[in-house]
Amino acid sequence: MAYQKVDTKEIGLDMGLVFMKFFLKTEYLHYGFWTSDMPVDVLNFRQAQENYTQQLLENIPESVKTILDVGCGSGKVAEQLLAKGYQIEAVSPSSRLTEYAKKLLNNQVHIYENIYEEAPIQKTYDMVLFSESFQYIDMHKLFQNALKHLNPNGYVLICDFFQRDGLSGSPLGGGHKLGEYYQVLAQYPFEVLKDQEITDNIAPTMQVVNDLTLQVVQPLWYMLIDVVSVKVPFIARVLKWWFRKKIEKIQNKHFKGERNPENFKKFKSYRLILLQKK
Repeated sequence: MAYQKVDTKEIGLDMGLVFMKFFLKTEYLHYGFWTSDMPVDVLNFRQAQENYTQQLLENIPESVKTILDVGCGSGKVAEQLLAKGYQIEAVSPSSRLTEYAKKLLNNQVHIYENIYEEAPIQKTYDMVLFSESFQYIDMHKLFQNALKHLNPNGYVLICDFFQRDGLSGSPLGGGHKLGEYYQVLAQYPFEVLKDQEITDNIAPTMQVVNDLTLQVVQPLWYMLIDVVSVKVPFIARVLKWWFRKKIEKIQNKHFKGERNPENFKKFKSYRLILLQKK
Protein backbone atom coordinates (compact mmCIF):
# COMPACT_ATOMS: atom_id res chain seq x y z
CA MET A 1 0.00 0.00 0.00
CA ALA A 2 1.40 3.37 -1.03
CA TYR A 3 2.06 5.84 1.76
CA GLN A 4 -0.14 8.91 1.57
CA LYS A 5 1.13 12.03 3.28
CA VAL A 6 -1.31 13.62 5.70
CA ASP A 7 -2.03 17.30 5.09
CA THR A 8 -1.85 18.69 8.62
CA LYS A 9 -3.27 22.07 7.55
CA GLU A 10 -6.33 20.36 6.09
CA ILE A 11 -6.78 18.20 9.18
CA GLY A 12 -6.39 21.28 11.37
CA LEU A 13 -9.18 23.11 9.51
CA ASP A 14 -11.45 20.07 9.71
CA MET A 15 -10.86 19.78 13.46
CA GLY A 16 -11.32 23.53 13.82
CA LEU A 17 -14.79 23.35 12.29
CA VAL A 18 -15.81 20.52 14.64
CA PHE A 19 -14.56 22.53 17.62
CA MET A 20 -16.15 25.79 16.50
CA LYS A 21 -19.52 24.26 15.76
CA PHE A 22 -19.80 22.22 18.98
CA PHE A 23 -18.22 24.53 21.56
CA LEU A 24 -18.74 28.01 20.08
CA LYS A 25 -21.92 27.42 18.07
CA THR A 26 -20.42 28.93 14.93
CA GLU A 27 -19.62 27.59 11.48
CA TYR A 28 -17.22 30.38 10.57
CA LEU A 29 -13.53 29.42 10.49
CA HIS A 30 -12.02 32.91 10.44
CA TYR A 31 -10.91 35.31 13.17
CA GLY A 32 -13.31 37.74 14.81
CA PHE A 33 -13.45 41.53 14.33
CA TRP A 34 -13.80 43.07 17.80
CA THR A 35 -15.19 46.55 18.32
CA SER A 36 -14.36 48.70 21.35
CA ASP A 37 -17.75 48.07 22.97
CA MET A 38 -17.43 44.25 22.86
CA PRO A 39 -16.08 42.44 25.94
CA VAL A 40 -13.47 39.89 24.87
CA ASP A 41 -15.34 36.76 25.88
CA VAL A 42 -16.01 33.43 24.23
CA LEU A 43 -19.75 34.26 24.33
CA ASN A 44 -19.09 37.17 21.95
CA PHE A 45 -16.88 35.23 19.56
CA ARG A 46 -19.60 34.44 17.04
CA GLN A 47 -20.69 38.08 16.95
CA ALA A 48 -17.07 39.09 16.34
CA GLN A 49 -16.92 36.64 13.43
CA GLU A 50 -20.13 38.08 12.01
CA ASN A 51 -18.56 41.54 12.32
CA TYR A 52 -15.63 40.22 10.29
CA THR A 53 -17.94 39.01 7.53
CA GLN A 54 -19.67 42.39 7.55
CA GLN A 55 -16.29 44.04 6.97
CA LEU A 56 -15.87 41.89 3.86
CA LEU A 57 -19.32 42.75 2.57
CA GLU A 58 -18.84 46.49 3.13
CA ASN A 59 -15.64 46.47 1.04
CA ILE A 60 -17.09 44.84 -2.06
CA PRO A 61 -17.44 47.50 -4.80
CA GLU A 62 -20.95 48.13 -6.13
CA SER A 63 -20.08 46.94 -9.63
CA VAL A 64 -19.26 43.41 -8.43
CA LYS A 65 -21.80 40.73 -9.34
CA THR A 66 -19.72 37.54 -9.58
CA ILE A 67 -17.19 36.35 -6.99
CA LEU A 68 -14.70 33.48 -6.75
CA ASP A 69 -14.27 32.61 -3.06
CA VAL A 70 -10.82 31.03 -2.73
CA GLY A 71 -10.50 28.78 0.30
CA CYS A 72 -14.19 28.87 1.16
CA GLY A 73 -13.79 26.75 4.31
CA SER A 74 -17.16 25.71 5.70
CA GLY A 75 -18.97 27.82 3.08
CA LYS A 76 -20.38 30.20 5.68
CA VAL A 77 -19.01 33.37 4.03
CA ALA A 78 -20.22 32.15 0.64
CA GLU A 79 -23.65 31.66 2.21
CA GLN A 80 -23.70 35.32 3.27
CA LEU A 81 -22.56 36.41 -0.19
CA LEU A 82 -25.35 34.39 -1.79
CA ALA A 83 -27.86 36.01 0.54
CA LYS A 84 -26.70 39.41 -0.73
CA GLY A 85 -27.41 38.36 -4.31
CA TYR A 86 -23.88 37.68 -5.55
CA GLN A 87 -23.18 34.83 -7.99
CA ILE A 88 -20.58 32.66 -6.28
CA GLU A 89 -18.14 29.94 -7.19
CA ALA A 90 -15.51 28.66 -4.79
CA VAL A 91 -12.24 26.80 -4.36
CA SER A 92 -11.63 24.35 -1.52
CA PRO A 93 -8.65 21.97 -1.17
CA SER A 94 -10.21 19.99 1.68
CA SER A 95 -12.51 17.13 0.72
CA ARG A 96 -14.32 17.12 4.08
CA LEU A 97 -14.81 20.89 4.15
CA THR A 98 -15.95 20.80 0.53
CA GLU A 99 -18.67 18.29 1.36
CA TYR A 100 -19.71 20.36 4.37
CA ALA A 101 -19.87 23.53 2.28
CA LYS A 102 -21.91 21.84 -0.44
CA LYS A 103 -24.53 20.80 2.11
CA LEU A 104 -24.56 24.22 3.79
CA LEU A 105 -24.98 25.93 0.43
CA ASN A 106 -27.54 23.38 -0.77
CA ASN A 107 -25.37 22.72 -3.84
CA GLN A 108 -26.06 26.24 -5.13
CA VAL A 109 -22.34 26.98 -5.49
CA HIS A 110 -19.93 25.15 -7.75
CA ILE A 111 -16.82 24.31 -5.71
CA TYR A 112 -13.50 23.41 -7.31
CA GLU A 113 -12.02 20.79 -4.97
CA ASN A 114 -8.40 21.70 -5.50
CA ILE A 115 -5.69 24.11 -4.46
CA TYR A 116 -6.06 27.49 -6.14
CA GLU A 117 -2.78 27.14 -8.06
CA GLU A 118 -4.10 24.04 -9.86
CA ALA A 119 -7.87 24.53 -9.96
CA PRO A 120 -9.19 24.06 -13.55
CA ILE A 121 -11.06 27.37 -13.63
CA GLN A 122 -12.09 28.51 -17.10
CA LYS A 123 -14.41 31.37 -16.13
CA THR A 124 -13.78 34.98 -15.16
CA TYR A 125 -15.28 36.96 -12.27
CA ASP A 126 -15.72 40.51 -11.05
CA MET A 127 -13.85 39.69 -7.84
CA VAL A 128 -11.55 37.05 -6.39
CA LEU A 129 -11.82 36.83 -2.60
CA PHE A 130 -9.09 35.56 -0.27
CA SER A 131 -10.49 35.49 3.26
CA GLU A 132 -7.65 34.00 5.36
CA SER A 133 -6.57 31.85 2.43
CA PHE A 134 -3.96 34.24 1.02
CA GLN A 135 -1.33 33.03 3.49
CA TYR A 136 -1.42 29.47 2.13
CA ILE A 137 -0.83 30.33 -1.54
CA ASP A 138 2.35 31.13 -3.43
CA MET A 139 2.01 34.86 -4.09
CA HIS A 140 3.34 34.85 -7.67
CA LYS A 141 0.99 32.05 -8.71
CA LEU A 142 -1.85 33.74 -6.86
CA PHE A 143 -1.53 37.02 -8.72
CA GLN A 144 -0.89 35.29 -12.05
CA ASN A 145 -4.06 33.23 -11.65
CA ALA A 146 -6.07 36.19 -10.38
CA LEU A 147 -5.24 38.12 -13.55
CA LYS A 148 -6.57 35.22 -15.61
CA HIS A 149 -9.70 34.83 -13.51
CA LEU A 150 -10.72 38.49 -13.37
CA ASN A 151 -12.87 40.43 -15.77
CA PRO A 152 -11.45 43.77 -17.01
CA ASN A 153 -11.16 46.16 -14.06
CA GLY A 154 -11.97 43.29 -11.69
CA TYR A 155 -11.00 43.25 -8.02
CA VAL A 156 -9.01 41.20 -5.53
CA LEU A 157 -10.12 41.39 -1.90
CA ILE A 158 -7.65 40.08 0.69
CA CYS A 159 -8.32 39.79 4.40
CA ASP A 160 -5.47 38.03 6.15
CA PHE A 161 -2.44 38.45 8.39
CA PHE A 162 1.20 38.93 7.41
CA GLN A 163 4.49 38.57 9.27
CA ARG A 164 5.96 41.89 10.35
CA ASP A 165 9.43 42.47 8.94
CA GLY A 166 12.63 42.44 10.97
CA LEU A 167 11.36 40.29 13.84
CA SER A 168 12.24 36.76 14.89
CA GLY A 169 11.17 34.35 17.60
CA SER A 170 7.43 34.55 16.95
CA PRO A 171 5.34 31.95 18.83
CA LEU A 172 2.70 32.36 16.11
CA GLY A 173 3.18 30.71 12.75
CA GLY A 174 1.78 31.49 9.33
CA GLY A 175 1.51 34.46 7.04
CA HIS A 176 3.63 35.83 4.19
CA LYS A 177 6.24 38.44 5.07
CA LEU A 178 4.69 41.87 4.60
CA GLY A 179 7.68 43.40 2.84
CA GLU A 180 7.88 40.46 0.45
CA TYR A 181 4.18 40.85 -0.35
CA TYR A 182 4.68 44.47 -1.40
CA GLN A 183 7.66 43.48 -3.56
CA VAL A 184 5.65 40.76 -5.32
CA LEU A 185 2.57 42.94 -5.76
CA ALA A 186 4.65 45.63 -7.46
CA GLN A 187 5.40 43.16 -10.28
CA TYR A 188 1.75 42.80 -11.29
CA PRO A 189 -0.75 45.25 -12.84
CA PHE A 190 -2.94 45.98 -9.83
CA GLU A 191 -3.94 49.32 -8.34
CA VAL A 192 -4.17 49.45 -4.55
CA LEU A 193 -7.57 50.91 -3.66
CA LYS A 194 -7.36 50.08 0.04
CA ASP A 195 -4.73 48.71 2.40
CA GLN A 196 -6.03 49.00 5.95
CA GLU A 197 -4.40 47.50 9.02
CA ILE A 198 -7.04 46.05 11.36
CA THR A 199 -4.73 44.15 13.70
CA ASP A 200 -6.09 45.82 16.85
CA ASN A 201 -9.60 44.65 15.97
CA ILE A 202 -8.50 41.09 15.18
CA ALA A 203 -5.97 40.46 17.97
CA PRO A 204 -8.53 39.91 20.78
CA THR A 205 -9.43 36.66 19.04
CA MET A 206 -6.15 35.31 20.37
CA GLN A 207 -7.30 35.96 23.93
CA VAL A 208 -10.30 33.69 23.36
CA VAL A 209 -8.09 31.06 21.73
CA ASN A 210 -5.48 31.28 24.48
CA ASP A 211 -8.08 31.03 27.25
CA LEU A 212 -9.71 27.99 25.66
CA THR A 213 -6.34 26.34 25.15
CA LEU A 214 -5.10 26.87 28.70
CA GLN A 215 -8.41 26.34 30.50
CA VAL A 216 -9.88 23.50 28.43
CA VAL A 217 -7.44 21.85 26.03
CA GLN A 218 -4.42 21.78 28.36
CA PRO A 219 -6.22 20.09 31.31
CA LEU A 220 -7.78 17.53 28.95
CA TRP A 221 -4.38 16.87 27.40
CA TYR A 222 -2.74 16.10 30.73
CA MET A 223 -5.77 14.11 31.93
CA LEU A 224 -5.46 11.92 28.83
CA ILE A 225 -1.75 11.40 29.46
CA ASP A 226 -2.48 10.46 33.11
CA VAL A 227 -5.20 7.96 32.13
CA VAL A 228 -3.01 6.26 29.54
CA SER A 229 -0.11 6.17 32.01
CA VAL A 230 -2.27 4.41 34.61
CA LYS A 231 -4.14 2.04 32.29
CA VAL A 232 -1.26 0.97 30.02
CA PRO A 233 1.97 2.20 31.69
CA PHE A 234 4.36 0.33 29.41
CA ILE A 235 2.70 1.58 26.22
CA ALA A 236 2.54 5.08 27.71
CA ARG A 237 6.29 5.07 28.38
CA VAL A 238 7.01 3.86 24.85
CA LEU A 239 4.72 6.51 23.30
CA LYS A 240 6.18 9.28 25.45
CA TRP A 241 9.68 8.31 24.37
CA TRP A 242 8.82 7.75 20.70
CA PHE A 243 6.85 10.96 20.34
CA ARG A 244 8.83 13.00 22.87
CA LYS A 245 9.85 15.67 20.35
CA LYS A 246 6.33 15.99 18.98
CA ILE A 247 4.85 16.17 22.51
CA GLU A 248 7.39 18.78 23.55
CA LYS A 249 6.66 20.82 20.42
CA ILE A 250 2.89 20.75 21.08
CA GLN A 251 3.33 21.75 24.72
CA ASN A 252 5.76 24.56 23.92
CA LYS A 253 3.57 25.87 21.10
CA HIS A 254 0.19 25.78 22.79
CA PHE A 255 0.62 25.62 26.55
CA LYS A 256 3.04 28.44 27.35
CA GLY A 257 0.43 31.17 27.04
CA GLU A 258 2.41 33.00 24.34
CA ARG A 259 -0.28 32.78 21.65
CA ASN A 260 -1.90 35.93 22.98
CA PRO A 261 -3.08 39.33 21.64
CA GLU A 262 0.15 41.10 22.63
CA ASN A 263 2.33 38.75 20.62
CA PHE A 264 -0.14 38.76 17.74
CA LYS A 265 0.08 42.55 17.50
CA LYS A 266 3.87 42.43 17.86
CA PHE A 267 4.57 39.83 15.19
CA LYS A 268 1.56 40.00 12.85
CA SER A 269 -0.07 42.65 10.71
CA TYR A 270 -3.67 41.83 9.85
CA ARG A 271 -4.78 43.73 6.76
CA LEU A 272 -7.85 44.31 4.63
CA ILE A 273 -6.66 44.95 1.09
CA LEU A 274 -8.64 45.84 -2.03
CA LEU A 275 -6.85 45.71 -5.39
CA GLN A 276 -8.14 46.47 -8.87
CA LYS A 277 -6.84 44.97 -12.08
CA LYS A 278 -5.41 47.67 -14.34
